[in-house]
Amino acid sequence: MKTFKARIAEALADALARPVAWSDVVYPPKASMGDLSFPCFPLARELKKSPAAIAGEAAASLAPPAFVSRVEAQGPYLNFHLDPGELARTVLADIETRGERYGHSDVGAGKTVVIDYSSPNISKALAFHHIRSTMIGQVLANLHRAAGWTVEGINHLGDWGTTFGKLMVSVATRAPAGFLDAASLADLNDMYVAFHKAAEEDPSLEDEARAWFKRLEDGDGEARTTWERFRDISLADFDRVYEKLGVSFDHVIGESFFIDKLDETIRLALEAGIAETSEGALVVPLGDDMPPALLRKSDGATLYVTRDLAAALYRQERFGFHRALYVTDAGQSLHFRQLFSVLARMGYDWAATMEHVPFGVLLMGGQRGKTREGNVILLEEVLDEAVRRTRAIMEQKNPDLPDKEAVARQVGVGAVIFNDLKNKRVKDVNFSWDEVLNFEGDAGPYVQYAHVRVHGILRKHGGGLDPDAPLERLVEPEEKALLLLLGRIGEVVEKAVEVLEPSLVAQYLLDVSAAFHRFHHRLRVIGNDPGITAARVRLVHGAGAVLKNGLALLNMDAPEKM
Repeated sequence: MKTFKARIAEALADALARPVAWSDVVYPPKASMGDLSFPCFPLARELKKSPAAIAGEAAASLAPPAFVSRVEAQGPYLNFHLDPGELARTVLADIETRGERYGHSDVGAGKTVVIDYSSPNISKALAFHHIRSTMIGQVLANLHRAAGWTVEGINHLGDWGTTFGKLMVSVATRAPAGFLDAASLADLNDMYVAFHKAAEEDPSLEDEARAWFKRLEDGDGEARTTWERFRDISLADFDRVYEKLGVSFDHVIGESFFIDKLDETIRLALEAGIAETSEGALVVPLGDDMPPALLRKSDGATLYVTRDLAAALYRQERFGFHRALYVTDAGQSLHFRQLFSVLARMGYDWAATMEHVPFGVLLMGGQRGKTREGNVILLEEVLDEAVRRTRAIMEQKNPDLPDKEAVARQVGVGAVIFNDLKNKRVKDVNFSWDEVLNFEGDAGPYVQYAHVRVHGILRKHGGGLDPDAPLERLVEPEEKALLLLLGRIGEVVEKAVEVLEPSLVAQYLLDVSAAFHRFHHRLRVIGNDPGITAARVRLVHGAGAVLKNGLALLNMDAPEKM
């Protein structure tokens, strides 16, 4: 559709004697108005005419491209009706030619984006709420790659701080000999919870934790060995869960990597003349609209913002990024405002390319668990439960399904992912099993089932695609509506990259699924007319390809049976 829009924009530019961008050509507010539309409102002041008059004059003078069958002025809109045959031939040929790359582009070619996502704390299991940063970040990485960007995905582990001093105290005072040799991440979680319960009775434990962490900072051998074991146990557990989600990273670099770079970071801030001492601490004043950034406390300890400054400087030096994204919950917005402001005040123009990608919280039963209270819901538990419930549904609806376990994993895990991505990321997500595993509503299984029906039709047909199929016969409203949607995936991907919104892809796939179901419900694909059968089979194939490509962008599988 972007190609059609660009050609129409060229014709409009000639008729109006002024530049017209392809993005100025839009989809009309009502399908009955046409397939594409040019709103004339923006020209009214410049031309000193009403939008309706501009539309009427343009309709009379425009020389439309050959693929436009009719041009009409309707009020302030100039509407374009596309020739059904040209629409079908262009869209379906593009799908068949480009295959898995249909919907991809090179608009980001030559640019690099760094995406900081997931970023859990070691020594704590991946909680269910971690799915938000993990999947939003992974899908943004997928989308940027599809748009031609070079992507550097980073898992910025929380592997430094007094948390590990607390865990060392708990292990040293409560764990049996040899505990760490066979300990699991769940065992470390139990130790962390136990520390906080004990500290409520004995606050001096907090001082012991700080002392242990000081030993780690000073390079003490015992502290370092213990910390490294915490890290190894954690990463092994994380990787198992990431594998279930199909998530991967280009780099796993924790906060600890930047500890020896903090002195240089502070020196650069001092050289820039933006840092000052306040009550023994080193701060960067940031004006009246936000509190100062604290770079170093009076006791010499550094903070998150110092480590994130060091990380930003390292990433720009190493990757030369054109865009840097931090995918974290909305509660960290102030932190990133401070971070970006400090970098800008240090004189780095590239600070303007850095963006916080905030999202709402994930609730289960209206509540969010906290690790230190021991009531956290683990991400792996939810994924496994989704697979179990999906398998039970399949046992009831399709007990003879081959590879039932594999399909249950594809659908169950996909359902959890889709539920997290289908709404605008800034909204809170309240998890409900009835919504997540809905095969007939706004859920992942509904989209996957549309793909399954596609392949059921193609198997029934049994033949290949007829290159000479009379595609000009795809004139029914349901056929044209589906074709118009199939042609939009590239625009959806580019827009999702621009505004950093994975839900645009999820909602698009729901629209394609609904359009396919309407088409399949009303029109028979395989019938007595060989010509219309051949044309509709190609349309069905095109729908399946778009669904599969779109699901891949969302890190979801596209099963052919379920």
